[in-house]
Amino acid sequence: MRVKIASVGAYVPEKRISNEELAKSVETSDEWIRSHTGIGSRHICAKDEATSDLAVKAAEQAIASAGIDKQEIETIIVASASGDFVGFPSTSCIVQERLGITSCGAFDVAAGCTGFVYALEIGKSMVASGSSSTILVIGVDTLSKITNWEDRNTCVLFGDGAGAAILMPASDGEKSGIIDSILGSDGSGAEYLMRKAGGSRYPIDDPKTVEKKDLCIAMDGRKVYNFAVRVNTELITSILERNKLSFENVDWVIPHQANIRIIQAAAGRLGIGLEKFFINIEEYANTSAASIPIALNQLAGSGKLKRGDLLLFVGFGAGLTYGANLLRW
Repeated sequence: MRVKIASVGAYVPEKRISNEELAKSVETSDEWIRSHTGIGSRHICAKDEATSDLAVKAAEQAIASAGIDKQEIETIIVASASGDFVGFPSTSCIVQERLGITSCGAFDVAAGCTGFVYALEIGKSMVASGSSSTILVIGVDTLSKITNWEDRNTCVLFGDGAGAAILMPASDGEKSGIIDSILGSDGSGAEYLMRKAGGSRYPIDDPKTVEKKDLCIAMDGRKVYNFAVRVNTELITSILERNKLSFENVDWVIPHQANIRIIQAAAGRLGIGLEKFFINIEEYANTSAASIPIALNQLAGSGKLKRGDLLLFVGFGAGLTYGANLLRW
C-alpha cells in the first residue's frame, strides 16, 4: 500500500525578532548572523504560548485542508524536543484533547531536529500495515523556552513553529506516495547538542545547585556542522542511488533549516546547485522538528509545488540523528 501526504498546515507565532533587535540584548550584529547562518529573523512564542498551542493550530490547518472529519484521525504523532512537559504527559495527548478527537492513539517522538523525518516514516509504516488509516503527524518546537539568551552562539539560531501533515492511503491510480526513508543515528555525538539537566542522568535534586546554562540548549557548533554536512551529503547520495534515481529526477529538496552554510557545503560536495533547495531560514531560523513541514507548507502554498513532483527531505539533529524521506507529492 502506498501512503501519501494528503495535506499540510503550519503555524508560527506572531512575535518576530529581527537580528537588529536581538543585537540590542546580546553582543552580535545582523551582518555576523547573516554571514554565519543565513538567518535574518525568528518567530518567538509569547510567554503564555506552549508547544501544544502551536501544534494545534498547525493541525487544524492540515485537517481543514484535507477535508476530513477530525474524528477520522486514528493516531497522532508529535515530533518535538521541547514538549509542554518533561517526559510526561506527552504533548500528543494534549493535542488530542485540544482538537476534540474522542478516541485515537497518541505518542511523541524524540529525535531532535530530525523528528519530522522519523515521525513521517513511522506514520507511513503504520498506515501501510493497516493499523491506522489516517494519521496526523506534527513537527513542533518552542526552543525559545530552553534557549540561553545570553549565549550569542546559540540564541541567534533558533525560532519557534509547528508544521503538520495528514497521512492517508493513496488511491488507485494516484502517483502520490512516500517512496523510501533512511533513518540513522550516531550516539557518539550525543554531547555535541544537548540540554544537560532535568533528566535521569543529571536530575534537578536542588534547583539552587543547577546552573542556568545546564537547563538550556548547549551545542558544539563546529562538530555539529561537520556532522551535518557529512550526513546530508551521504543521505542525498544514498537514497537516490538505492532508488536508481539521479539528482536530475528530483524536483525539490527540503532540507532541515539549520544553517545556510551547511546546505551550501553539502550541495558543493555533491556538485549540485541550490536551485532545487527550498530554503526559508532567513525568515524563520531553525525551528527544529518544525522546519521541514513549515517549509513544505510554504512551498505547497507558493504554487511552485505540483502533484507528481519528486520531493526529498533531509534532516539531522540532537542524538545525533539523521534521516531522509523520498516521496512523490
